[in-house]
Amino acid sequence: MSIAFRREQLRRLRKAVVANEKSILKALNRDLSKAPYEAYMSEVGIVLSELRYALRHLRSWSRPVRVRTPLTIFPAASFIHTEPYGVTLVISPWNYPFALTINPLIGAIAAGNCCIVKVSEFAPNTAAVLTHMIADTFATEYITVVSGDAEVGQALLEEPFDKIFFTGSTAVGRAVMAAAAKNLTPISLELGGKSPCIVDRDASLVDAARKIGSGKFLNAGQTCIAPDYLLVHRSVKEDLVTLLQDTIHQFYGNNPQQSKDFNRIVNHRHFDRLIRLMADGQIIFGGDRDRKALYIGPTIIDDVGWDDVIMREEIFGPLLPIMTFDHLDEAIEKLKSLPKPLALYFFSSNRRNQLAVLHGISFGGGCINDTMLHYASPYLPFGGVGQSGIGSYRGKASFDAFSHRKSVVRRPPRFDFPFRYPPYGSLSLIKKILR
Repeated sequence: MSIAFRREQLRRLRKAVVANEKSILKALNRDLSKAPYEAYMSEVGIVLSELRYALRHLRSWSRPVRVRTPLTIFPAASFIHTEPYGVTLVISPWNYPFALTINPLIGAIAAGNCCIVKVSEFAPNTAAVLTHMIADTFATEYITVVSGDAEVGQALLEEPFDKIFFTGSTAVGRAVMAAAAKNLTPISLELGGKSPCIVDRDASLVDAARKIGSGKFLNAGQTCIAPDYLLVHRSVKEDLVTLLQDTIHQFYGNNPQQSKDFNRIVNHRHFDRLIRLMADGQIIFGGDRDRKALYIGPTIIDDVGWDDVIMREEIFGPLLPIMTFDHLDEAIEKLKSLPKPLALYFFSSNRRNQLAVLHGISFGGGCINDTMLHYASPYLPFGGVGQSGIGSYRGKASFDAFSHRKSVVRRPPRFDFPFRYPPYGSLSLIKKILR
């Protein structure tokens, strides 16, 4: 539990990540066809950044915080101490199988916990590297990796952990929450949902197209905070569609299947699910697929309705439905009626409209005139709200997620107030004291 011990474990983890970098990048390529550049940018690099940040700030995070003391208990000093929960469980997903495993683990280590890490069986190569790396770096009674299918995950959830951190789908998140409730285990749920991307009439369309294309098609759309669908002002829709098509050609060439920078779908089950979603609306760009190669190209879909399946399920793939609006206040009212998303993106140069969206719609986090960048900052807590998640992490928020905040009042001995004890005195006196 000492700060020196925690810092040493974080240093060891950083050393292990650097030493295993080539194996990690190779595993990510085998599991999801991630190019080394993308894999480093979105997984390895972001983990090393998080480790540097935690090492730099851990001592200050861990210090007791002195807070004000009311006159009614004076003389006294009031403090908030942080302590580890104890034995924690981190359940990680397959879409960013390295970063979304190690980043929560950094928080668990920094806060002083032991941890069991359940890695996804859908990214077996990365799971094997993680298992080997953690076993070589830490004692198994301190941190250990467990792999396996849903039955293994269910067996773990039956154990009385002191904290559970889960990243995955909303449906599985409900099951995790139900299992945690049996032991009254505190949880953090990093889920997903349908994250809208709104493009207003005064947006810089060239800039918006590049940033939307980058955010949507990174990892072939298999990102929990990817723009799930576009909600575009009717007057700029056609121009934006044209620019998005140009952007896809610039990013991936005329045949994205031949691009080393465009990823594959994780498995056939998810491939078939995406093909089913493509039945809604009209494909106006892309739509090519190769089941054997687990390839679905960047696809833009028009003429979809709110009741279509593609607009009721989180897409989690390279399919981009486009819907339109005529007045921003109507778009805001519609989004307020839907489940609260993990992310929201708004492209506009109008400050008043930016504030209208920020204040009018509840969402986990997001960007104005960009996509996805809020996750990249360790200074910003990352998490959802409502059906998109409970709790947050990244930076100090990761430390807080795995820490119990213990409130302590310290008073000198042999000093007391008689009004605390029976027989009680005047009611008017105690009202004045507690006013």
